[in-house]
Amino acid sequence: MKTKFLALATLAALGSGSALAQKAGDWQVGAGWLHFAPQDSSKPLTFTSPVAAVVPGSGASVGTSDTLGLNLTYFIDSHWAVEGVMGVPPKFKLSGEGTLGPIGELGEARQWSPTLLAKYHFNDGEARFRPYVGLGATYVWYSDVKLTPGLQGALANRLGLPPSALSATTAKLDSSFTAVFNAGVAYQFDPHWGMAFSVSYIPLKTTAKLTTTARGFPVATSESSLKVNPIVPYLAVTYKF
Repeated sequence: MKTKFLALATLAALGSGSALAQKAGDWQVGAGWLHFAPQDSSKPLTFTSPVAAVVPGSGASVGTSDTLGLNLTYFIDSHWAVEGVMGVPPKFKLSGEGTLGPIGELGEARQWSPTLLAKYHFNDGEARFRPYVGLGATYVWYSDVKLTPGLQGALANRLGLPPSALSATTAKLDSSFTAVFNAGVAYQFDPHWGMAFSVSYIPLKTTAKLTTTARGFPVATSESSLKVNPIVPYLAVTYKF
């Protein structure tokens, strides 16, 4: 009788472990806190027309941002998985540095960066705790790019235009493909629910291209290159089905 009880207990334990398994064909969704921490640097603002000229000592910095992150993972087998990650587009604020420092905030933009990762999970598929590494790519573009009145006025002054004659200065940020390097850990609470924490590094740079118009006519263009290079922690609750 005792032997039969031990055998049943062993089978129950094995059944419980296999229920936690991450195996070929499994899907997992996740949602949580996505944080962008730029490791930024910039080149001076440079006028490209009507005359090429550098604004000496000028620079800009990008603030941090938080948003809701979403991910969907498909397990090719118990170790390899493909994951798509997307966040509600975070809003970044750009502040002046150096000679642009007195202006304060220069502008803002929303960043779109859907990401596709190939991930390798360590430990067996039945393990509750599984470290992983990932490598992938993202396509980054920007929307809702706005410049502050402070920057608009500074550009008008630099060009010798009275503010009343300045129609607008608009900006565009270049889009780009770039690599994503990722590492993290996952913990499975039960057959369905779990938690994951990862950190990604994105070697990202963009160029802001500005066009200044007066009385409806373009009078000057300028640009500045910016390295953003964000470190991106992501803490998510996951559900496997």
